Formats: sequence, C-alpha cells, structure tokens
Amino acid sequence: MKLFKRVFKKSIDKFSKFNKRRKAYVIAILFVAFGMLWAFISAGIITGNFNRAQLNNTQDQQKVDANGIIITETKEGKKYFEIYGEIGHYSNDHSVATLYNVIGNFYQNNEVSMSFQSSKGTYDEKTGIITLFDNTYIVLKDGISLETDKLTWYGSDKETVAEGHVIIRKDKEMKSTADKCIIGAGYQNFKILGTTQTKIWGHKK
Repeated sequence: MKLFKRVFKKSIDKFSKFNKRRKAYVIAILFVAFGMLWAFISAGIITGNFNRAQLNNTQDQQKVDANGIIITETKEGKKYFEIYGEIGHYSNDHSVATLYNVIGNFYQNNEVSMSFQSSKGTYDEKTGIITLFDNTYIVLKDGISLETDKLTWYGSDKETVAEGHVIIRKDKEMKSTADKCIIGAGYQNFKILGTTQTKIWGHKK
C-alpha cells in the first residue's frame, strides 16, 4: 500500500511538471485507454480475423449485430491499431464491420501516435482500410487536434486522409480550416488542401 502511494505521488508530481500540450495529450490517451479497458471488461472481445468470430448467423441474414466490438491488428509483434465500437454489425460475409460510438488508437513503433473518437466507423478486412464518419475528433502525438467529417486510414505506412469541414488546432498557437487534410505516414506532418485559412498566435511573454 505504501509503495502504491509513493508511485502514485511520484506520477502526480511528474504530471504536474508537464506543459499544457503534454497534459492534454496524456489526458486524451488516458480517456481512450480507460474506454478500451472498460470495453474488454464489459463486452465480448472480437479481434483479428472476422472469420474466427463465433456468431449465430443464418444464410438469410444480411448482417450480424453485436454489442461491444474490439478490433486490433498486430503483426510480427507490432501493433498497428485498435478500435472499439459500443455497438455494431458485420456484413454477411464477415469482411466489413460497421461500428458506432467509436474510440481507438493508431500506433507507430508500438507507441500511440494518434487517438480518435467518432460517431461511426467501418473496418474492411479485405483492404485493411478504416474509415471514420461524422463527428470525428483526432489527437496526434505532438498535441495537434483535428476535427473532420470523414477520415480514411489506409495503413501505418500510408497517408491518412481527412475530408470535409477540417479544423486543425494546436494549443493556442494555431488554427487552420480546410476542405481536406493529408496526414503523412508516421503522423508527423500534414498538408491542407482546398479552401484553407490559417491563424497563428505568438506566445505572450
């Protein structure tokens, strides 16, 4: 118990020394982590290949409904993404999952590089593409946040595309709006396209 108190106090002291950007990022990651933990505890876990899922289905059904769906992708010891949907359903061939009230993470070198939440998302097992729709909110590792109508993830080694009413913020330093945003592989840079506007505020001394 005393050891736990010392570790907890040390963690709080360390957190208090973070700047606002790092604090916001840590809080966002913890929010997603607690959501995923709750999902594992309260829901049946369905990961990897949909064809291995134990579901009651008939040939006449067009979809299979499920509560609490978690999908992850790990290859050769590297995690690429994890996505949790509060509710969802599968296509009749189990190749496409449609999820609602979605949260999750994208990884780079086994570290969280981008966290997200969205009203709706799909995962296509055949192509490996994840698409997020409606009220999509993203936090990148460097503290940049992004809101968009649609985000398409093609893979950790490919560009991620945000489309429709894109708003990008970085603390109180910068705000950009655009029709489209392309996030580079590795989630370390981005470019905005279409009708764009950027405001930059300097630091006050």
